[in-house]
Amino acid sequence: MPTLPRALAATGLAGALFLTGCASAPEADNSNSESDYCARMVTNSGGLEDRSFNQSSWAGLEQAQEDLGIEAEVLVSTSANDLQPNVDQAVESGCQFVLTVGFELADSTAAAAEANPDTHFAIVDEIVEADNVKPIVFDTAQASFLAGYLAAGVSQTGVVATFGGGNQPPVTLFMDGFVDGVAKYNETHGTQVRALGWDKAAQDGLFTGDFENVNLGRTTTQSLIDQGADVILPVAGQVGEGAAAAALEAGNVSIIWVDNDGYETLDESFRPILLTSVIKNTTDAIIEIVGDDVDGDFTNEPFVGTLENEGVGLAPYHDLESRVSPELQAELDQLEQDIIAGTLVIESPSAP
Repeated sequence: MPTLPRALAATGLAGALFLTGCASAPEADNSNSESDYCARMVTNSGGLEDRSFNQSSWAGLEQAQEDLGIEAEVLVSTSANDLQPNVDQAVESGCQFVLTVGFELADSTAAAAEANPDTHFAIVDEIVEADNVKPIVFDTAQASFLAGYLAAGVSQTGVVATFGGGNQPPVTLFMDGFVDGVAKYNETHGTQVRALGWDKAAQDGLFTGDFENVNLGRTTTQSLIDQGADVILPVAGQVGEGAAAAALEAGNVSIIWVDNDGYETLDESFRPILLTSVIKNTTDAIIEIVGDDVDGDFTNEPFVGTLENEGVGLAPYHDLESRVSPELQAELDQLEQDIIAGTLVIESPSAP
């Protein structure tokens, strides 16, 4: 099994309720909990079961509810029209803590935070600067660098690829790390593995334009397969399920998932083509941040997930472990240690 950090996101989901008030929390043994403390989460337009950071963020809030004895509910956005009303509703609940997810909610979060200075907010995958907002961001380029090196090391065609849902920093950060990892493998081994789909220097590449259209994921991935790619990193939320479907149909192509362990969150039929996943440990970050707030220790200092604090990492290889030689794994382990030590710095204009 790989020895890289594994931040496995919980996958259990509770029913989503839309509330205008905040009920008293259940009693709990945890002495740090407050009986009247409650939290609300607002998803982005991808919905709750997105196999991505909405799902893992809610898992963190659910776990905080269990561990800390707080009361938590989620307001699910299914389109952009739901975003502002859901943030308003979360604030009107009277809860002390509001968690929002993704760049789509940045403006609504900033406006609500300014209008409600006594409410504490946190936002996942975006920076909002305010005294009462804590950004939760991840230096995914560090882990996706390892994924790019891995992809180049296992590719049989000498062609790997990535694509995104949109040209936004949380997306392109993955892509920067990935192509740099491929370049590092070529430098180390004297090879010429090509990385399709992203030009780091130009900060431009292949995008589907959304994060929900599974069919676009399938057709985009098929075009990359037609160009010889046999390891593909989709950074596109639910669109990535279409990528997995195209890889499964091709039969000789593997996928690297993002945000959580796709082996655990995607349909079991995709397991034979999942090489690994670049994980953001959103779940544990949220548990920690809510715990600090309950204890009166909330700050607006950003939480930045790195390889060092295990906020990012690679998932196990699961069914494809045999494709990763001991020699390749040893190289990956050393690269990880070099990044943690600071002797190897992964740079990106999108780095948090």
